[in-house]
Amino acid sequence: MKKKSNFLKKFFWSLVFVLITSGLITAYELYDKIYHSNVSLEYKTELELFIPSNATFQDVISLLDEQGILSNVTSFVWTAKQKKYTKKIKPGRYLIKNGMSNNDLVNLLRSGNQTPVKVTFNNIRTLEQFSSVISKQLELDSLQLSKAFRDSTFLNSVELNQYNVVSLLIPNTYEFYWNVSLENFMSRMVSEHYRFWNKERKNKAKRIGLSSSEVSTLASIVQKETLKTDEQPVVAGLYLNRLNKRMKLESDPTVIFALNDFTIKRVLSKDTKIKSAYNTYQNIGLPPGPITIPSIRALDAVLNSEKHDYIFMCAKEDFSGYHNFAVNYAQHLKNAKKYRDALNNKGIKR
Repeated sequence: MKKKSNFLKKFFWSLVFVLITSGLITAYELYDKIYHSNVSLEYKTELELFIPSNATFQDVISLLDEQGILSNVTSFVWTAKQKKYTKKIKPGRYLIKNGMSNNDLVNLLRSGNQTPVKVTFNNIRTLEQFSSVISKQLELDSLQLSKAFRDSTFLNSVELNQYNVVSLLIPNTYEFYWNVSLENFMSRMVSEHYRFWNKERKNKAKRIGLSSSEVSTLASIVQKETLKTDEQPVVAGLYLNRLNKRMKLESDPTVIFALNDFTIKRVLSKDTKIKSAYNTYQNIGLPPGPITIPSIRALDAVLNSEKHDYIFMCAKEDFSGYHNFAVNYAQHLKNAKKYRDALNNKGIKR
């Protein structure tokens, strides 16, 4: 009996030891699955993960797998299921950091705590180009974006038309969530427009006899005439002088816009004959809308234009980007000849 009792004791403690050991191993395996590092980005410290709207859990797995983010896909799937992430997919842009555990990654994706995108646009001529640039930075579709900005109901709400609607846009850098809705994006652009056009700027526009959209149109011409910001107020003053005298603006960049050939470096006499509302060699006053989306500097250059008597300008013959200005046609002809000769010497025909 005593031997049997000792055997039972040994068996019992052996069983306890096996169970405890097995439990510890299982616990460690669970801990390893959940909390051990499972994100390996090689030499990167972080990586962007874009989860599109209406994505499924399988889509997320595919994205993670395609980018080689996970060391062990199976353990991530198991953790995601335990934390009920499989049916709570939240779209957006997420910054995945090297060394994250499954727990960290699932918590991040499940929370929807995405990182905003800094959206920048400048040096853009048309609404189509703007839409294309934006769609490359956000989830928005470029065709839908262009269509929405040309929608008659929207245009009426902002008192603009299909030709001058780009005057609504103020080039800058803005923060958006990658999956921002079309409605919220457009609403933000409208609010930024009204924020820019504060009381002070509205009063300045009124003093020079232009609406905000007309300021934008003139600023677009000024910007395409000169990239020299210190010269822009002078050029703006010249065009305001012409407008006030009911003279044609005769701006080469408007002809280039009308021709829709932005490779042109030299506008020829035949080009100025093109029939277009944008051809300021043929029409008095401003064109129907901006020929580019003007920068804030160009807009302010018009609002703070320099007062002078210049009515003619011609690019300097040194190709510095600056211009020679004149108050009479005789002097302008001399300036134009110097520039024309310089073009010929360089062999610039077009």
